[in-house]
Amino acid sequence: MITRYRTIYKKGIDEIIINKSRFIGYSMPIDSEEDALKFIEEIKTLHRDATHNVYGYVVGDDNSIQRYSDDGEPSGTAGIPVLEVIKKEDLRNVVVVVTRYFGGIKLGTGGLIRAYTKGAKIGLESGIIVDKVLFRKVKIRVDYTLYGKIENYLQNKGIIIEDTIYDDAVNIIVYIDYEGFNSFIDIMEDLTRATAIIDDIGEEYLLIKDGKKLD
Repeated sequence: MITRYRTIYKKGIDEIIINKSRFIGYSMPIDSEEDALKFIEEIKTLHRDATHNVYGYVVGDDNSIQRYSDDGEPSGTAGIPVLEVIKKEDLRNVVVVVTRYFGGIKLGTGGLIRAYTKGAKIGLESGIIVDKVLFRKVKIRVDYTLYGKIENYLQNKGIIIEDTIYDDAVNIIVYIDYEGFNSFIDIMEDLTRATAIIDDIGEEYLLIKDGKKLD
């Protein structure tokens, strides 16, 4: 099971002019090859008047599916560079489309490779590269007298607190690093002298950027 991988947060779009040719980089997080093909068709429809709509995508926890298209550009100058940008960033479940409107100046093999590489990079950067991390969602139920101690520990350790519910006790909903779950339980029992009631709510992937959860 993959508990952490890099992907993008949202649909990205950015553009650059290189020797009068306009390159528009698009990116999108996906869950399947069908998602990738649907997105590619959307961009092709949007830019049906473009000279080329080049793409690359990877799908699967181990990137078992990898596809690209030069869409009429010289072989190896467009689709492969786009795919290589995705792979060098170690991203998963991502599709990138780079649309080109020819500006009248030929770029040559090296120029095309650099241009499509740049187009893919700006598209991905616009989509915001993040970590997708598997967490265990946990409810900790403690007496009010222990709440301050537990809250202080959680904040000092940078643990994500999803919610706090107050009734005749305090219920704290947190996300725990998947691989650190058992040690967390042991620590909670030590801090509360085994009086905490801990419920494992389930597993959930979160998007993390600079240590913070993105909505």
